[in-house]
Amino acid sequence: MQLQWWSILPFVVMLASIAVLPLVPATSHWWEKNSSQLTVALVLGIPVAVWMWFALGWEPVFGAVVEYVQFISLLLALFVVSGGIFLKGDIQATPRNNTIFLAIGALLASFVGTTGAAMLLIRPLLNTNREREYRVHTVLFTIFMVANCGGLLTPLGDPPLFLGFLRGVPFTWTFSLAVEWLFVNAMLLASYFALDTWYYSQEPAADILADKTEIEPLGLRGANNLIWFVVIIAAVAFAPSIDAEAIEEGHATLMNWIPVREMIMLAAAGASFKFGDKRARFEDNQFEWGPIAEVAALFIGIFLTMIPALRYLDEVAGSLPLNEITFFVFTGGLSSMLDNAPTYATFFEMAGQVAHPGGATVAGVPELYLRSISLGAVLCGALTYIGNGPNFMVKSVAEARDVEMPSFGGYIVRAYMYLGPILVAMVLLFLASSLWAKLIGVVLVVLLLANNVRLLRSSRRLALADA
Repeated sequence: MQLQWWSILPFVVMLASIAVLPLVPATSHWWEKNSSQLTVALVLGIPVAVWMWFALGWEPVFGAVVEYVQFISLLLALFVVSGGIFLKGDIQATPRNNTIFLAIGALLASFVGTTGAAMLLIRPLLNTNREREYRVHTVLFTIFMVANCGGLLTPLGDPPLFLGFLRGVPFTWTFSLAVEWLFVNAMLLASYFALDTWYYSQEPAADILADKTEIEPLGLRGANNLIWFVVIIAAVAFAPSIDAEAIEEGHATLMNWIPVREMIMLAAAGASFKFGDKRARFEDNQFEWGPIAEVAALFIGIFLTMIPALRYLDEVAGSLPLNEITFFVFTGGLSSMLDNAPTYATFFEMAGQVAHPGGATVAGVPELYLRSISLGAVLCGALTYIGNGPNFMVKSVAEARDVEMPSFGGYIVRAYMYLGPILVAMVLLFLASSLWAKLIGVVLVVLLLANNVRLLRSSRRLALADA
């Protein structure tokens, strides 16, 4: 059965609900309840699932449900374990210290996953900055770097890369993206340092004084939970899960039905919750289930309404002008709206069926295209709240600490303002082959750095004026 364009409308309505309902006075308070979010997700998702079952067979629905269970199990396990680890202390929330926090988080993201790193870093980062008035930009850059762009170096870093690993991409292949990882994260750090310095110069004097006087040395509480982190990472790397493909093809064994990986991860989360440091979890981190409940409720609707959207994408793929640049653009653009893991899988399969551009092949896919797809899926997952699971979780944790985060649309505006130009520069410098494109990329980098210098100079003038 060939789907028509209108088959994507339930998905569009799902996205519109996330974007609009929190902003409408009549629905804003209603939308804050997880039960309301789940109601919208199921009202839209279940009819689509039933329709797809009858129209396309049970396999697409089964595959979507399996991917959702795998997705939410990993997020839940990392959320619970990270909630039991607390980086105690309160250092001064200077631009330098905040930038160091983000740099550490970006590096950790590739090895403990973007979800694990984001949940580990967001609470101590908010604690450090609690005396400051301007904090929203710090949470935004945490989403950009720690919850997304930092996870580019290994398959453990971000779910799309893990899907590639399951499809035969060598574990170490993603290290070949180190130059792009370094460029994007270094540019983000430079932009953040300049922006935070500018905001720091405008902080009320009383807030700066409180920040300087309320100092406590850093330390780690709940360190035994690091063991459960190792267990989860090992399960992701080595344990088998439900083999939906084998089941759909009718040759599954008993082991293909058993979600061993998810059982290990959830058992680790349960052990962490029961035996971990209660003070670190409930007093220091003020652990609550709201952030993961919000993600679970919204993403069941996203995964189900996404079934016809991805199927329609498969059908029109042949008419798309696919090359090294457009693979990044299409994968990145759709990853920001469709969730990056299934989008990566769709374009991965597509890349193996188009004309080979030459060069090496990795897991049956031209390496040139695989590079673009990987960069697009991971980096552009930061462009909206729904592009990657940790984005909403960081937002929810920040809001629980009284940080007034931007709306769905407001976040997109800021993401394209701060992250968008850096991604354009990266494409021009590292993916485009023509000399003129690379020259434009160099000019764009110079302009971005010049803007950072402008902010730093403006900050210095403000500081001198206050003195």
